[in-house]
Amino acid sequence: MTPLLPRRVTDDRDGLLAFLEHQRNALRAAAHGLDEQRAAQRPTASGLSITVLVKHVLRVERRWVTVQIGGRELPGLWPITDFEGEFTLEQDESLAGNLAAYAEVTAETERTVAEVADLDAELPLPPEMRDRTDLEPFTTRWVLLHLIEETARHAGHADIIRESLDGRRADSLLSEFAAAADPR
Repeated sequence: MTPLLPRRVTDDRDGLLAFLEHQRNALRAAAHGLDEQRAAQRPTASGLSITVLVKHVLRVERRWVTVQIGGRELPGLWPITDFEGEFTLEQDESLAGNLAAYAEVTAETERTVAEVADLDAELPLPPEMRDRTDLEPFTTRWVLLHLIEETARHAGHADIIRESLDGRRADSLLSEFAAAADPR
């Protein structure tokens, strides 16, 4: 299968996870081959860097999966108290560190979703959201679709940033990333 398209899927759950993984890989591919300095550069008007995008997306996925699907607490990441911090790198944060954390989040998502019996069962809202009248309960299916949307949006941002940095485009980066991940 070409790295430009998601792999063949076996069922609905597998399809949601495969399309999410495909968008994660698009974001990872945009970072492929960059050193820390280049990955932290903000060459567009948005002020985003590839490292910041990886940081943001991994934190968003961790929150939705841990808090919403898993029903567990996530001190320090939920509730969000510093939205600007989502898009700022601290001195000790790096692309390598964020990519490693993203791999952990990916594995946690796979484990958590595997434990869900019904993708369409309503999930209880976190305590911080229960008083909101503008929200209906989410489902695991909705959360996964939202994560696909969120990840795809930011993978597109990363494509633009990468092309602004060095002219590299998603098609060749995806092929290189896929070859590096599976060197058969």
